[in-house]
This record gives sequence, structure tokens and C-alpha cells, in this order.
Amino acid sequence: MGKRNFKEFKFGWPVILSSTFGIGLGMSPLPFYTIGVFAIPLTENFGWGMDTVMAAMPVFTIGAVFCGPLVGYIADKIGARKTALISVLLFSLAFMAFSLNTGSKTLYLVLWGILAVAGAGTLPMTWTRAINNWFNENRGLALGLSLLGTGIFGSLAKLFASGLIDNYGWKMAYIGVAALPLLISLPLAYFFFRDTDDPKVADKVAKLRKEVPGYAKSNTAGMTVKQALSDWRFWLLSICFLIISYAVGGPIPNLEKMLSSKGFDTGDAILLASFLGYAVVIGRLVGGYLLDRFWAPAVAFVLLSIPAISCIMLQSADLTYTNALISVCILGFGAGVEYDLLAYLVSRYFGMKNYAAIYGFLYAFFGLGAGFGPYIFGKFFTSTGSYDSILGYAAIAFLVGSLPLLLLGKYRDFSSNTTQTVES
Repeated sequence: MGKRNFKEFKFGWPVILSSTFGIGLGMSPLPFYTIGVFAIPLTENFGWGMDTVMAAMPVFTIGAVFCGPLVGYIADKIGARKTALISVLLFSLAFMAFSLNTGSKTLYLVLWGILAVAGAGTLPMTWTRAINNWFNENRGLALGLSLLGTGIFGSLAKLFASGLIDNYGWKMAYIGVAALPLLISLPLAYFFFRDTDDPKVADKVAKLRKEVPGYAKSNTAGMTVKQALSDWRFWLLSICFLIISYAVGGPIPNLEKMLSSKGFDTGDAILLASFLGYAVVIGRLVGGYLLDRFWAPAVAFVLLSIPAISCIMLQSADLTYTNALISVCILGFGAGVEYDLLAYLVSRYFGMKNYAAIYGFLYAFFGLGAGFGPYIFGKFFTSTGSYDSILGYAAIAFLVGSLPLLLLGKYRDFSSNTTQTVES
């Protein structure tokens, strides 16, 4: 491997910065990471079971399944910037609406459906579309940096929500968490988030092409949605990420309750669960670094198999604080790799022509696992009083979901708008 040219970061850093906050304060991490924290006051105030609280995840998932491909198509047509700005605003307002609930299960579930529709444009497919266009040689690392926000803000959001609940109550906590994208990511996106086809950055793109030899002069080549849907690689990725997202997504919103069931008090459980976000950050950086240097499917197999260890550790009857911390960090590391991989694999195997729409379809499968996983975990706990057996199934899912990725083969070369494969 020759010396790498990092000048892409000289021109593309504003897009990474705005994407980091946009993704980190968007629909992907905020509701997912905080539902476990809000579950405690909701069950106490309304008398709901854990399965009732987690029933929001399938509703949220169904909304994402239908809206993901549609919003991806819109982003390809009108641009990632417009899509992101509108969705950040709507997502923030929809999240605030949870403070209006007075105990209605129906309203609770309806609000989750609205949240999925309003926030679909804040999903990684919108932001990573621009990242993939700005970066070629350092694409993996750039994606990793832009996706750091899920770990950083996911972890901080747990503590932030918990602090607001303790001091101001759960209603104000919903408003406080929901205000974050409105006050932080929206202004940053407005001033810094622009794709390479935006006339306002034409001079910067021209300099990038001049200073970085081999930089892709056209990012419009690739497969159409129809071509992708008829490609066996698309369906292989769909099945694999459906299984992997269940294994990753199932335990995470249940961590606080899971750790409490092992004897930890609420404060320790929330603190331990917050370390998951820091591990996600490490997973993002390590995964992104490796993707630029090694064949992505091999990286995926290795890094997505490791979290099986976490599931086994969490089954321990006498789980110590140290082992709990290690298991949470291992799980977070795996969660930190998955988004990078999905974005990277879509760009390398399907190109950028309809990147956001294809990503949106794949995210629909990813969302099914991530959405139904927490509900299955919560339902299992309500029925048995333990997460141990379901954790064993999750450990198997990590292995079953990651191994078939080795069948993907060589990357495709879209430099001449062809679908010929090249050496990885």
C-alpha cells in the first residue's frame, strides 16, 4: 500500500463536521439510545410493561422501512442538503410531541410512527451520500468520522436525558433532547452541508480535483435501483444486515433493564450503558481505517463476529461491574462498525448513481432487525424474567449474519459507468 493522500480532508471537512452532528442528533441514535432511559419513568408513571414501551420499535421500524427508500429517492432527485434540512426540523418537532402524552398507549405508538416519517431524512443515507461524493481514497475513514456522532451523542444523550428526568421530569426531558437537533445540527447543516454538485462549492471541488490525483471526476456512475434489486449481492446484504441488526439492535435499548436484572442499581445501569456510545466511536474509527486498507467483506466478518462474545458475557449469573463494562464496550464496538460498512459496501458494489435510494432499501432490512429486535428482547424478558436465552440467540446471529459477506467478491469499477469488477 502506497502513501495515502489526505488532501481530501482539506476540502471535505465541513461536510464531515455537519454530517457528524446531523447523524449523531438524528433519527438513528437519539430515539434508539434514549428509549431505555425514558422506559423507566414511563413504566413507573403509566404502569406499562417493558414490552409495551419497546412495542414502539416495530412501529418505528415499519415507518423507516416505508420511508427509507422514498426519502433516499428524494435525496437523489432534489439533493441531500434540502432533504436533510427539512427532515431535521420535522424530526425535532415530532420528538417534542412525546411530552404531550398523558398515558395513552395509542398516542405513544402513533407518535413513534410520525417520528419515523418526519426523521427519515436524518438517517445516514442522506448525509453519507455527500461524504461518498467528497471522498474516494479516504472514503472509509471519512464515513467513520461522519458516523462518530451516533456513538458520541448516543452516549451523551442517555446521560442528558437521565439528568433532565431527575431534575425536571420526563416531559421536559423529551423537549430537551428533541431541541438538540433543532439548535445544533440544523444550523451546522445550513452553513456547511453541501454536496459536490452544489454551485456554491464549485471552486472548492475544482481545486480538489486538481490537487488530488485520481479523484473521481464524476460521482454519477453506478447501478439504478432496478439493477440493484435484480443483483444477488443486494439480497445477500439485505439478509446479512437484517440478522446483524437484530443481534446489535436487540440488546442496546434493553441494556439498562438487562443490567438492572443482573443486580445493578438504576444509576450504575445507566452509567454502564452510556459506555456503549464511547465504544461505538472506537468502532467507527477502527472500522473506517481498516476499510480504506483491506477488503471490506473480510473486515466486516472479523469485526461483526466479535460482539458474540459480549452476548455470552452478559448471560453470566454473577456478572461483575468490570465484566459488564467490557461486554457493553464490545457490543458498542460492533454497533460502531455496521453503519460504516453498509454505506461503504453500497458505494463500492452499486456506485453513486442511485446511492441514497439503494441505501434506503437496504436500510429497510436493517431497520427491520434493529426495530423488532428490542421488542423481541423486551417481550422475552416480560415472559421469562431473564434475557439470558435471547442473548444466546443473538450471539449465534452475529456469526450467521457476518460469514456470508465473504461471498460478495471483488469491488465494482464504475469509472467508465460499467459494472465490471476489479481487484479489491
